[in-house]
Amino acid sequence: MKVKRVLVSQPEPENSEKSPFVDLAEQFNLSITFRKFIKIERIGAKEFRKQRINIPEYSAIIFTSKNAVDHFFGLCEELRVNIDDSMKYFCTSEAIALYLQKYIQYRKRKIFYGKSNFEDLLELIKKQKTEKYIFPCAENHKKDIPKLLSENKVKFVSAPIYRTVSDDLSEVAVDNYDLLVFFSPFGIKSLKENFPEFKQNNKLIATFGSLTAEAVKEAGLKLNICAPTQKAPSMTMAIEEYLKSQKK
Repeated sequence: MKVKRVLVSQPEPENSEKSPFVDLAEQFNLSITFRKFIKIERIGAKEFRKQRINIPEYSAIIFTSKNAVDHFFGLCEELRVNIDDSMKYFCTSEAIALYLQKYIQYRKRKIFYGKSNFEDLLELIKKQKTEKYIFPCAENHKKDIPKLLSENKVKFVSAPIYRTVSDDLSEVAVDNYDLLVFFSPFGIKSLKENFPEFKQNNKLIATFGSLTAEAVKEAGLKLNICAPTQKAPSMTMAIEEYLKSQKK
């Protein structure tokens, strides 16, 4: 089938002019729409209290995303918890560390950061094992970071403070698109929840990551384009490769 209209299940890029999707649209004369299928919501104070985690008891916080920063400080405000000036902050990247300025006086705090991966940050954490760490994370967070912390005998607690849920897509005419692009299993879940009568028919589905691809198959849908691959490490490259093959 000829692909003309594409729906990408992500928010529109902040700098859309530099997005590889722009080049893809120009190359194949595509109309590309960006619409996030999921949203992040904070776990409320009442629900958080059930975890029996007393934030002031901890001397260090591990942040792996800006979402975690926003929801942690939002939760503290809801709980009326004041973070002591002696609290130490461990972030997986400098960008996340600098983002803390939104909530704290950066220069007056003890802040450590890695080079964008947790393994780098872990080396800094291991040097300060006497600290008690709290790890604010998603409700459905992967177990790799807690596993690494446990293996290295770090005193910590995982604190689920936000969750991924389906967004309301009632205004989206999903049947008007030829290609649907997904980057997360939650996107597939949102598709099924928002459009329970959805029929794929001749629509193409593209996914990034093995878990997303698996979610498509579990939903009883057909996967047409997947990334990353050796030839196509990005989503746009995988779509380009597919569209070129259809022209032959």
